[in-house]
Parts: sequence; C-alpha cells; structure tokens
Amino acid sequence: MALNVEAGSWTGASFPVENFQAYTSPFGFRTSPTGGRGYEFHSGLDIAAPEGSYIRSWWGGSVVEVINDQGCGVGLVIESGDWEHIYCHLSGQVQTIQGRPTLIDRQGGLQVSEGQTIPSAARIGRVGMSGRTTGPHLHWGLRYGDRWVDPALVLRAMHRDR
Repeated sequence: MALNVEAGSWTGASFPVENFQAYTSPFGFRTSPTGGRGYEFHSGLDIAAPEGSYIRSWWGGSVVEVINDQGCGVGLVIESGDWEHIYCHLSGQVQTIQGRPTLIDRQGGLQVSEGQTIPSAARIGRVGMSGRTTGPHLHWGLRYGDRWVDPALVLRAMHRDR
C-alpha cells in the first residue's frame, strides 16, 4: 500500500528550520558527501541554515529518543501518532537528568528530555555540526509506520494546504 501524503491535513504542521538558506541534499540514494565509496541511502532532507538557527518541531508529539552518536550527532526523535520525525546535527550535548537522556543547549536556552510532550512549532534545538556533517544544517527525516518518507513530498503537500 502506497502512502498518500496528499490525503493528510497539514494545518498543524510547521516548517522545521528558522533562517532557511537552502536544501543541500535530497532524500534517497546519493554519493557519500564525506568521501566514501559508492552510493548510500540518505533517509532525510538536509536543510541548511546558519549555525545556531532554531529548529522547530514539525508536528506535536512525544520525544521518544534523544540521540548522541557519530552519524546523527546530537539529535531527537519525536513520535506523532504513526509518524516519527528525526532531527540530527543539533547544537548542544546529551546528559542524563533524573534518569532521562536530555538534550542540553544552554546557549540556546533549550532542554528537551525523552518522554517530554512537545507542541507543534516549539523550538526543540538549534542547527549545529555534531555527528557526520560537512557544514551547518538540519538532517530532517520522516517515518510513517516502518517506512521512510521523502520530507520534500510532505513540505509540498503542506504548502498546498495553506
């Protein structure tokens, strides 16, 4: 069964980056931007913005994971019903506070913990260069159920609904 992003109502959704500059890498297979051989699957849309620009939650939901790894760097996964939205390469650091992994960005005035409920359009992070990146940007991934979805298709549908 194909996912029809046109069928949804996108009136509560928010564009995820303040100070947008450009889309720098689309969803799908690409050559490695860091010099690897062959093609790799890029599971999101890279959105360039000046370092420190705020990132907003695309949709309201619950933080199900605070990430700190070599690929994504510092990041968040928010679950909104059947949707998961993934935000990578954020500024700040991950600490455990009261037993919960928490993104801490003191300079940006942000603290986001696993289990926290986030409204649509809330500031949840800032553009950084953590993880595997060649410049400041947000890697924004979307999953519906167990399937990756091209965020550009969702952005086009959101634009048409306005």
